[in-house]
Amino acid sequence: MFGVTTSDDYRPVAWMGRYPVDVTTMLVGVHVVCAVLACIVTAIPGLAGTLTYFVFDSARIWDGLQVWRLGTYAFVHFPSSLLWFAIEMYLLFVFGREVERFLGRRAYIFLYLILLLTPPILLTVWGLWERSLLAGSPALHFGVFVAFATIYPHVELLLRIQAKWIALILAAVYTFQLLAYHAWSDLVVVWTSIGAAFLFVELNGAGPELVWWNALKTRFAPRPKYHVVPRPQPRASGGRTEPDDAQASIDPILDKISKFGIGSLTASERRQLNRERERLLKNSQ
Repeated sequence: MFGVTTSDDYRPVAWMGRYPVDVTTMLVGVHVVCAVLACIVTAIPGLAGTLTYFVFDSARIWDGLQVWRLGTYAFVHFPSSLLWFAIEMYLLFVFGREVERFLGRRAYIFLYLILLLTPPILLTVWGLWERSLLAGSPALHFGVFVAFATIYPHVELLLRIQAKWIALILAAVYTFQLLAYHAWSDLVVVWTSIGAAFLFVELNGAGPELVWWNALKTRFAPRPKYHVVPRPQPRASGGRTEPDDAQASIDPILDKISKFGIGSLTASERRQLNRERERLLKNSQ
C-alpha cells in the first residue's frame, strides 16, 4: 500500500485460500477475540470482576508475583471503549502490516514484544513509590504507528498531511491530555512506546538518516573485519573478460559494514559479499 517488501524475512504465516495471513492479521484476530470474550464475561453476573485478574497492577506484581499481568494487560478491552478499540484495530491492520513488510517477520515480532513489555516493566519499578494500573493497548499500537511514521515519514495520509507530522500532532495531543489530568504513569507509558518504536526502527537502519546518530554509532562501532581492496584489472579467462563493475557492486556493501558493522547486512547482501569474496580468491590463485 505505502511501500514494498524490503526484508528477506517477510513471508505470510499461513494462507486462507489466496489471501496471506501475516503476524499483524493474527494479532488483530487475537485482540478481537479477547474483546468479544470481555463483553461476554462482563454480561454474566458474578464474572465481571474476572477481567481485573489480567489488568497490570504493580502492587500485585510485587506482593503476589502475578507476573502474567506484564503481558495480559494489553489484551483486556473493556466494553465501554469498543468504538475506540475498533478504530485502533483498523489502524493496527493498516500500518502494522506495512511495518511488518519493511522490517520482516522476526524483527516485527521483536518490536511488538518490546512495545508490550517495556512500559509495564518500567511501571513495576515505578510501583515501588506509587501503585500503577494499566489496561488496554492504545499506547502499544500508537507505538506501531510511530514505527510506520519513522519508516515512511513523508507519506501523505489524512488531509495530505505527512505521516511524521500526524505522529507528532497525536503525540502532543496525547501528552497534553495526560498532563491535564496528572496521569504521570500513563505519560510514561506513551513516551516509552514512542521512544522504543523510534529507536528500534533507527537501530535497524530503516528510519530517516540522523547525522548525529550515525556519527555516534560509527564512533563506538567495532572495526570491520573486511576492508576495501583495490579494484583488480580485468584479465582474459578462456577468451572472456571479468566484468569491470564487479567491484563497484560490492563497494556499497563494504561502506555499509564500515559504518554500521557486518550485522547490519541483509541476507541477500551477505550472499553477494560471499560470492565476490570467492571470486576474488579464485582470481588470486
